[in-house]
Amino acid sequence: MGEVMNHEGLDRRAAVAELLRDRGELLVVSGLGSASYDLMAAGDDARNFYLWAAMGSACTVGLGLAMAQPERPILVLTGDGEMLMGLGAIATAAQKMPANLSVVVLDNGHYGETGMQMSHTGRGIDLARIAAACDYPWTGTLSRMGEIGALRDRIHARAGSTFATVRIAADELPRALPPRDGVHLKNRFRAALGHATI
Repeated sequence: MGEVMNHEGLDRRAAVAELLRDRGELLVVSGLGSASYDLMAAGDDARNFYLWAAMGSACTVGLGLAMAQPERPILVLTGDGEMLMGLGAIATAAQKMPANLSVVVLDNGHYGETGMQMSHTGRGIDLARIAAACDYPWTGTLSRMGEIGALRDRIHARAGSTFATVRIAADELPRALPPRDGVHLKNRFRAALGHATI
């Protein structure tokens, strides 16, 4: 450990757009920062739940949603910095292991929201190996665009708890800011699920 890893990788926006292609019933929870910007850039949707001011919480929010909506595929889309902040959530989700939960970490090896300092993954920490140690049925590290389609198929099949790291380039892209009003986001997400807004 301590070795600096090469994080040249995929175009993050292209990878997310491909992951969301033909999304059907997919519900998406996105972590604070760039993952939410990438989700927004792929197209705002009432079935997107963007987390603001909830660093480290994307996986646990996605877990709760997966348990409440077992017939729908649930995607947690987050970054390496946010996932590192919530490492315990990997183990917590593994204890429940909902078949419809998929966690996809967009890993550029940097903390994009605080100045692009190198993150722990940039120094060799492998989040997919951590998830494998927690006994996720499927884990993987993706570095080619052609692998995204197979991951998307697995997510939609609800084929068992999935944890994927997608190696992305450490580019600073223009921010595509989603709505920031938490009450609005909650109400439109509830409406998209057919629930009353409160």
